[in-house]
Amino acid sequence: LPSNELLIEDAEEFIKFALGENVKRSRNPFSFRYPQTRMGVEQVFVNAFSQAQEYEKTWETYNNLSRSQQRNTLAPRRDLVDEAMVEVLNGERFVTAHSYVQSEINMLMNVADSFDFNINTFTHILEGYKVADKMAAHGAGGSTFADWWGYKWEVRYAIPYNAALMLQAGVVVALNSDDAEMSRRLNQEAAKAVKYGDISEIDALKMITLNPAILLHMDDRMGSILEGKDADLVLWSDHPLSIYATAETTWVEGTPYYDKNEDMRLRERIAAERARIIAAITNEGAE
Repeated sequence: LPSNELLIEDAEEFIKFALGENVKRSRNPFSFRYPQTRMGVEQVFVNAFSQAQEYEKTWETYNNLSRSQQRNTLAPRRDLVDEAMVEVLNGERFVTAHSYVQSEINMLMNVADSFDFNINTFTHILEGYKVADKMAAHGAGGSTFADWWGYKWEVRYAIPYNAALMLQAGVVVALNSDDAEMSRRLNQEAAKAVKYGDISEIDALKMITLNPAILLHMDDRMGSILEGKDADLVLWSDHPLSIYATAETTWVEGTPYYDKNEDMRLRERIAAERARIIAAITNEGAE
């Protein structure tokens, strides 16, 4: 499909922020990018939203001029970055922020509070368990890994109880993956929340179905099985939290997308065709 057809129609708009080492790269001895500190990252956000406020005021002043005044006045320069920041300030675009460390999570919520908007979702957020009460009070959700740990310095305090602790504090929690292989097995990632956090199986399944839809503001049409919602369904061979469960059939918006039996037939057909071609090449070489 063309990329524009992959978009969900009428979906609300988001923007991705990043915090910490992904921004400053100060542990790289060859990096000279700005900012180089977490305090500098905070200042970047403060500057961006302050500039957006001024940008909005400038356009409001211009738009309030009469037509004759506008003809004699140079219009403000359009800035797409400032426009996106204005949309955030006005609740028209929602923030999802890559994060790991407790201090930077607090920082961004404080910046948002000072400009009177909310952070919609903190992604990855491996220290969310330390500030879960503050996240719940702010209204921020958390989309985290089930048990990733130690793959870089920032995540050394990650624990496998993170998702459950955030959930118990009242945070809407989803489980995510940065890995193509893991994304195929999010049902098993959800099972880890039951093992380590002793949460219910229903709450664990919500972390990979309904809760992500809530965080994306799409729960009115997906994320659970209800009349009127998109028929995005999976038929499992076993309990979906079992390591033995495999997808038997899937439907996307009510249309069959995958069938295990059909997949096996296609594999057999491909294997037979491969064998035929190899045999033909081998026989031709022998002649």
